[in-house]
Amino acid sequence: MKELLKLFARIIQRTNINLRETGFDVKPYVNNLINLDHMTKFYAFYGITPSHPLSFEFLHSSLAGSYFLGKIRTTNSILYKSDIRGDELKQKGDVVHYKGFDIELPKDEMIDIEDSILIKTLVHNFSHDPETLEKFFIRSTVSTQYANIHGSPTDGSFVGPFATIDLTTMTDCVIGAFSYVQASEISHLNVAPGTIWVRSPDVFNFWYRYPAEQLAHYIYFEAGKPPQGLFMDFVEDRKEAFQRIFDVVNIEHPVSVPHNASLDRFAVVKAKTHISENVLVSQRAFLQNAWLGKGANAQENCYIINSRLEGNNVTAHGAKIVEAHLGHQVFIGFNSFLRGRADARLTIGQDSVIMPHTIIDINKPLNIPPGSLVWGLINDQASLEENSVSLKEFSKVRSFFSKGRMFFEGNGAAFVGVFRDRIQHILEANGALYNGVKNKGHAQKNQNISFNTIQPYPNGDFSGLYPTILIKP
Repeated sequence: MKELLKLFARIIQRTNINLRETGFDVKPYVNNLINLDHMTKFYAFYGITPSHPLSFEFLHSSLAGSYFLGKIRTTNSILYKSDIRGDELKQKGDVVHYKGFDIELPKDEMIDIEDSILIKTLVHNFSHDPETLEKFFIRSTVSTQYANIHGSPTDGSFVGPFATIDLTTMTDCVIGAFSYVQASEISHLNVAPGTIWVRSPDVFNFWYRYPAEQLAHYIYFEAGKPPQGLFMDFVEDRKEAFQRIFDVVNIEHPVSVPHNASLDRFAVVKAKTHISENVLVSQRAFLQNAWLGKGANAQENCYIINSRLEGNNVTAHGAKIVEAHLGHQVFIGFNSFLRGRADARLTIGQDSVIMPHTIIDINKPLNIPPGSLVWGLINDQASLEENSVSLKEFSKVRSFFSKGRMFFEGNGAAFVGVFRDRIQHILEANGALYNGVKNKGHAQKNQNISFNTIQPYPNGDFSGLYPTILIKP
């Protein structure tokens, strides 16, 4: 345990050095987040498939309960029950098109995590930065519970609980709890909790911030205390269901899965769940009385309960859907929280976009019209009208638009186009459009994964750390 404590202190110091200009001290925010004694109690595991490049290097790191897929290197890092998903890594010879440049990769891309603490964080490598095409790096960074680092090379930063940094190169930044940032490149910023910021430089800028007093009911995080609020209670209440799937070697799910769909071994599936063709259910997803139509997906850390998704639905990382009915091709963004009630169902019309980190929490039935763009905090019809607009109308915006606490400047059609292109990419990548011959994606490629476990030193100075491990094809 001596070496693990030294590593923990080293990472905090390195992160604080990077954040010195912001005046932010990481230490009081992470000291009580994990019990380091738990680092010896969980095995880490990795997947091997014929469809994904294989290369793992674990050097002077602790990996308790974490999951790895692809080509990944960790050095001097602590990863606790985090998912490091490298199933969209670029390969040698791939050509990336960027603003008139055609850039050919001279070698395979690799996820490289160094001097970082990632606690129950999802890392997905759909990276975009033309300057770092061969290495998707996370350095001197601390990330907390249920955060997403999605296609975002990150250096010297802190990511709060339920926050998402998406397709953004980030340097020396603090991202507050439940904030979502997709802004191309940012540095030396302290983003307040509950900020939703989507920017394409010189094209558009979308901004919304939750009222602090209302956000605190859902997620609240302060120095010296663990995250608190309804979001934490929601996942903690279902924590026991996940325990069994990690304790049992051979597990059978109580549902049938079509030959062209994929249900991950480490997902929780309760009875009365239906899985259609081309459906993807990722690890740590939770399904209970869920009906997933053709091409729908439930990504990592998603919860779908007492709900029906008609098909080609995207439920992005960490989103939660309870007592709802979604039409075809509805997009639910990262870490969104959608909660109807048994006697107050939420209905979302087809082709709607629910922005990342949206909260819809209702006590009366609510119907969102087809083709809507929705954001912010919604509790009833009045707040829906304040926090939504039709995609058709939004596409007409040419300079400035505001509604409630949301401000937008730039080209609305470009904004809508980016989301539609993103949804199309996700559907293609996940195999939703597979026709039996073409358009294979994760739903088809993930069917034949063998999982292997690795464990740390059980006691002594190195207790909780893993020995140096190199796994090659």
